[in-house]
Amino acid sequence: MTIDQFNFAGKKAIVRVDFNVPLDENGNVTDDTRIRGALPTLKKVLNDGGALIMMSHMGKPKGKKKPELSLSQIVKNVSDALGVEVKFADDCANANEVAAALKPGEALLLENLRYYAEEEGKPVGVEKGTPEYDEAKKEMKGRQKDFAKKLASYADCYVMDAFGTAHRKHASTAVIADYFDADNKMLGYLMEKEVQAVDNVLSNIKRPFTAIMGGSKVSTKIGIIENLLGKVDNLILCGGMTYTFAKAQGGNIGNSICENDKLDLALDIIKKAKENGVNLVLGTDCIAGDDFKNDCNTQVCQSNDIPEGWEGLDAGPETREKFAAAIEDAKTILWNGPAGVFEFDNFAGGSKAIADAIAKATANGAFSLIGGGDSVACINKFGMADKVSYISTGGGALLEAIEGKVLPGVAAIKGE
Repeated sequence: MTIDQFNFAGKKAIVRVDFNVPLDENGNVTDDTRIRGALPTLKKVLNDGGALIMMSHMGKPKGKKKPELSLSQIVKNVSDALGVEVKFADDCANANEVAAALKPGEALLLENLRYYAEEEGKPVGVEKGTPEYDEAKKEMKGRQKDFAKKLASYADCYVMDAFGTAHRKHASTAVIADYFDADNKMLGYLMEKEVQAVDNVLSNIKRPFTAIMGGSKVSTKIGIIENLLGKVDNLILCGGMTYTFAKAQGGNIGNSICENDKLDLALDIIKKAKENGVNLVLGTDCIAGDDFKNDCNTQVCQSNDIPEGWEGLDAGPETREKFAAAIEDAKTILWNGPAGVFEFDNFAGGSKAIADAIAKATANGAFSLIGGGDSVACINKFGMADKVSYISTGGGALLEAIEGKVLPGVAAIKGE
């Protein structure tokens, strides 16, 4: 069943959204991209004459009630975006009455799902790898099913529209689907778009294909890097992982971030890129600082020759030109992860150079897919969201989809 074919009139729909939005210290939403992304699905339910129940997690409370992670803080934002006064249930597992009382055209937001450990389905306070853990895990799986069944009991149909958590087999993203038949569960518009965007990149690669992987650690991106080596023409590796590669090749990196246990892995990636005929682009120079803050002293130096007491915080001018050259002629572009500490304005130049090159290529007909919180934050910081083809709301989910993994949140609906 697709959401377009479904008529929500007179039905209650429970929709898994991703409202894990950033808040400032006063609980104000600083970026509402994810709320806006969910609107087409939410409005379809209401416009059809259905009653809407929204559920989401926020942060990682790990089964504890943390007021700073309460979704009550965003009720006003969701109400304003939807144009409907949203009701709030302050306990997601005990919302029977308020859900039952919902009338067509009304909307309800449930409190943070992760206030219950059952949402993630991981035992709390037991050491992994012990017999106790295996026992606790089995018991927790049963409780997770009960929790999912409870959530399902509020509604007549289920819509999965949280791409950002689609790679997790949680109660609200996958297990709940077991309690609805095939005609009453579906992907939302955002999920459909996300799945399509990944498909565009993978099934219909227009060459040259350039992927840009940033971030501080090679280890968290290794699966995707190895997968991309078989697909791309150019692979740019930037951000903090630059210095692991520089050190692996015998360079001096001062105080720069480095995964010392991944030096062999870095050399292996260099070798695999050669074997696959991939043009691997690594930073050759950097902007180094003498402290980890915006207004520290800076100097431009070679990425493999950074003085003691200094650390690489952004891509240097020569590196930016190399990055741009590998991006501007591309016809398919994937960007995940910044080129420097972009949160500091003085170290956002490398990421801005990447964004500018992507915008130029997109204007020339490339398909550009931006994913992962930091890359999306970069694009928004530079005010360039309308200059790229597609911005994905999911980081981990996007990467796993591109690795070719089946996402549990999609499989639960499609019955794969």
